[in-house]
Amino acid sequence: MQKQQPDQLNLLLAVLLSMAVLLGWSFFVAGPQMKSEQERVTRERQAAEAQKKAEAAAVAAGKPLASAVATLPATRNDAITQSPRVPVETASLRGTVALKGGTIDDLSLVKHHVTASKTSENVRLFEPRSAEGGYFARYGWSASGKAVKVPDADTLWTQESSGALTDKTPLKLVWNNGEGLTFHRTISVDENYMFTIVDEVENKSRGDIALTPFARLFRFGAPKTIYNWIQHEGFIGVPGDHGLYEVNFHDMAGQAKTEAFAGKTGGWVGMTDKYWAAALVPDQKASYKATFETEPAKTQKDLPVFLVEYETDPLIVPQGSAASMQSRLFAGAKNASIIEGYGDDLGIDRFDLLIDWGWFYFLTKPMNHALTWLYGILGNFGLAILALTVFVKLVFFPLANKSYEAMARMKKLQPQMEELKVRFANDKPRMQQELMKLYQEEKINPLAGCLPILVQIPVFFALYKVLFVSIDMRHAPFFGWVQDLSAPDPTSIFNLFGLLPFEVPAFLLIGVWPIIMGVTMWVQMQLNPPQPDPVQQQVFNWMPLIFTFLLATFPAGLVIYWAWNNVLSIAQQWYISKKQGVEIHLAANLKKTFEPLLKLMGLDKSSKSDTAKS
Repeated sequence: MQKQQPDQLNLLLAVLLSMAVLLGWSFFVAGPQMKSEQERVTRERQAAEAQKKAEAAAVAAGKPLASAVATLPATRNDAITQSPRVPVETASLRGTVALKGGTIDDLSLVKHHVTASKTSENVRLFEPRSAEGGYFARYGWSASGKAVKVPDADTLWTQESSGALTDKTPLKLVWNNGEGLTFHRTISVDENYMFTIVDEVENKSRGDIALTPFARLFRFGAPKTIYNWIQHEGFIGVPGDHGLYEVNFHDMAGQAKTEAFAGKTGGWVGMTDKYWAAALVPDQKASYKATFETEPAKTQKDLPVFLVEYETDPLIVPQGSAASMQSRLFAGAKNASIIEGYGDDLGIDRFDLLIDWGWFYFLTKPMNHALTWLYGILGNFGLAILALTVFVKLVFFPLANKSYEAMARMKKLQPQMEELKVRFANDKPRMQQELMKLYQEEKINPLAGCLPILVQIPVFFALYKVLFVSIDMRHAPFFGWVQDLSAPDPTSIFNLFGLLPFEVPAFLLIGVWPIIMGVTMWVQMQLNPPQPDPVQQQVFNWMPLIFTFLLATFPAGLVIYWAWNNVLSIAQQWYISKKQGVEIHLAANLKKTFEPLLKLMGLDKSSKSDTAKS
C-alpha cells in the first residue's frame, strides 16, 4: 500500500481531530449543560437542595463561620418570620432586610424569571439562613483589644427611617449597646444592583476603643453546576494587587480550606454563579485582609459552608467622638454594561472581571457589546446575530474572496486532475507529485478551502461564549419556536417537530435550525473542488450530517449564526464560481454523496439495473 502524501495526511488528520473535538464537546460539555439547564429551572429559586430536617450547622468556636444562627428554621418562609423586616423595592430588586442582625438576606431579581415565561417566579438570589440553605451578606464590627459589646447576628436593630428601602429612600438603623456605644447603619441602593453600607459608631464610653469593620458573604450549600472550563462558578475576586482569584465550587465543597490575602487595597471579593453574583467592595483606599473559607458538611444532613469576607485595619474611636466606614455590596445579574459602569463610575479595580469572558475576551467583549447595540436598533437578539454575521463576513470578505477564487480555479482543473488519476492509477506518489506540479503551475493552494473555516473558528467560539455567559442572551427569543437563543433548538425531527405526541431524548433533539445548518453546509461544500483522495472526499461528504448531530446540542443562536453564515458564503462562492466559468451540479453531487448509503439500503436504481442485465 502506498503512503499518503504529508499534505493529504495532515488535512485528513485536521478534519478528524476537529470532529473529535466537537464530538467530545457535545458529549461531555453541551449535553450535560442541556441537562443542567433543565434542572436549573427547578432549583434556581434556592441556593441549595432542600434539607428540611437538617440539624444546626456545627461550627468551630471563634471562627468567622460561627456567626451562623444556632437554631435553624425549617424553611425559607419560617426564616422570614423569625425577624421584623424592612421591604426592599426598586426597579431591579424586591426583598427584605432583616432587622435581626441587620442582614441583607432576601433578594429577588425583578427583571429575571426562572423560566422564559414572564409569569414565572423571579430569580431569587439571597435566601435567609434555614435548614434549606442560605445566602446572605452581613456587615458589622469586631472588638480589637478589650472586650466591647458589638452588634451580632442576634442583635435587633431599630429602624430610624420610615418606609421601604428604595433607590430614593435609604434605610437607617440604630442600636445602643448600653455601655456608651451607639451604632448607626445606613443602607442605600441604586436603581440596579449596588448597595452602599455606611457603618458608624459613636463612643460615649469611658475611654478609647478599637473596632475592626468587616463584611461577610455566607452561602450554605453548593449550587449544582457543571464543572468545565467554559464558565467559572464559585469564589471570585481581585484582592488588591493579587490579580484575579477563582476557585470553583466543586473544588471547594469537600474540603476545609482557608486562603487569605492581607495588606491589600482596592479590588473586591465575592461569589459568582452563571448569571448572578454577589461581591463585597471595600473602600478602595482602605487597607484590608480578604479571606475565602470553606467548611465541608460534617454529616449527610449538613450543608457545606462557603464564606467570603474582608476586614479592614482597626479603627480607633476616641472617647467622645465617632468613626465610620463605607463599603458596597453588589448583588444581582451580571449585566456587562452595568458592571463596567460600576467599575468606571465608582473606581472599582477590575470589576469587569466579575464576568468570565474566556480566552477570546478580546473578541467576546466587543462581540457582546456589538450584539446589545444591534439589539437596541433591531429589537431582537436573533436579528442582531444575523446582522453581526453580515458584519463579520464584510470584515473577512477580501480573505474569503481570494480563497473562493482559488477553489473555483481548482474546480476548473477537475478534468486535468481526473486525467492524472487515470494515468498514474498504479503510482500514487507520482500522481501526487504531478498534482502538486499542476497546482504550482496554476498558482493554486490546495488547502485554500480550509482558510475561511479556520478564520471563523475564533469568532464561532467567541459567539458561543457570549451566548453561554451573557445575561442579555438568557431567555432571549427569536421567532416561532425558538424562545431562548441560549438554549438548543427545542424541536426534533424524530417526533416530526412536535406533531407526534411524545418527548424525544435530549441526544435526539435534531431541530429545524440544525437541519437548516446541515443542508446549507452541504450545499457550500459542493461548491468546493473535490479532494484528490477518495477517503478524504468521503469524510468531507459526511461532515454536514455529522455536524448536524453535533451542533444540535449547541445554543440555537449559535446554530442560526452558522446557518446564516453558510448562506452568505454560498452566495459569495456561487457568484465567484460562475464568474470563473465553473459549472455546479448539486443534484448529481447529492446522488454521489449518498450513493454508498443507497446501495447499502438496496435503493440505488442504477445498481439494480446493472444486476438485472447481468
